Amino acid sequence: MCLVYAVNIGARYVVTTVFEPIRLELALTDSGAAFLTGVPLALFYVAFGIPVAWLADRSNRRNIVAASLLAWSAFTVFCGLAVSYWQLLLGRIGVGVGEAGATPPSTAIVSDCFPAERRPMALSVFALGAPFGAWLGANFAGAIAQEHGWRSAFYALGVPGLALGALVWLTIREPRRGRMDASATVSTATLGETLGFLWRQRAAFHVIMASGVCSLWGWGLVWWTPTFLLRSYGLNVAEAGALTGNIHLVGGIGATVLGAWLMSRPFMLDPHRVVRVVGLVVACSTVPSILAYWTHSLAFARWMFWAYIPAIYFFIGPCMALVLNLAPSHMRSTFTAWSVLVGNVFNLIVAPQVVGALSDWFGGAGGADAASLRLALLVLAPTGLWATWHFLMADRTIAADIRRAAGGAVAAPVVA
Repeated sequence: MCLVYAVNIGARYVVTTVFEPIRLELALTDSGAAFLTGVPLALFYVAFGIPVAWLADRSNRRNIVAASLLAWSAFTVFCGLAVSYWQLLLGRIGVGVGEAGATPPSTAIVSDCFPAERRPMALSVFALGAPFGAWLGANFAGAIAQEHGWRSAFYALGVPGLALGALVWLTIREPRRGRMDASATVSTATLGETLGFLWRQRAAFHVIMASGVCSLWGWGLVWWTPTFLLRSYGLNVAEAGALTGNIHLVGGIGATVLGAWLMSRPFMLDPHRVVRVVGLVVACSTVPSILAYWTHSLAFARWMFWAYIPAIYFFIGPCMALVLNLAPSHMRSTFTAWSVLVGNVFNLIVAPQVVGALSDWFGGAGGADAASLRLALLVLAPTGLWATWHFLMADRTIAADIRRAAGGAVAAPVVA
């Protein structure tokens, strides 16, 4: 499942590495290119994510993961074959449809292999796929694109995904649902019942929002960083990919391993400590994320990247685990789907479009340039503090909400 997650992230974000070459070839504005590369994927992910997750809560999750991986890998290859705006648009739509069946059933499978108190650690290990996938989409894909053109970057991530899909289908076993829970729930729930329970779990709402805003903040900044480096410092695609790719790989894995180790400590079994620690890390990392785009020194910016980019991996595993623990076993894929949906809307629709529109606006009649993109990113960077506020709000009810989910009881309405 960690490898599946890595290919998922790599296939999704390879387009950010080759964003500028695609924009120039198709003669697009910043906002136009942002729409083409991000919005179609997110919209169709949103459209298919909840129905596929609902299906995963009542059928074989392994089969859904394998089929989804095969689908988005095939469409990633198709993106490389695209020779027009509309063909690339169709390819990104297909990637979004395929990826809709990845993370929710994957995390549900992992949750059935570990008891509730061990899931923050287990999902942090699962989240190692994120930095590895980001490195694939930045450093690995950037080097290939520089040498062989931007289309080759899509081939390099799509073809191995097809092989991995077959491997998942042939080797992974479907675990019994809820087997590691104190009281396994064998019933099923309608989509309306699941969404009603989710809304009444106030901690779940705030953890999902916190995770989503972290994606808006961190992954939204990362989306535009290669283009920012090309424009502001004159780097080429390979150099920009190498600069950020190594931070994703080394720093991201380091932060994720640290998170997994920390979540395995006995004193972190208290969910209150989990949300407080994650919220503190995000708040502290927001400062260097602002400085990275404020400075005109590449050396200083590089240090600031090292200070904040690893933090965008630290929150993934603990937040996934908290969402799973706040849901009964027969609702987990749907709870996770909502979490991923919110994150992708913020990250793939709001961040690219708002930053692109702001960059075009700041650029004025002369068009977007390095200065206008810098200003747009400085508008986005402080949103990490918004995520911290949601972690603090989740801290108020998280223990009681986890107990309610473990008991399978229907939560009473709570006044916000």
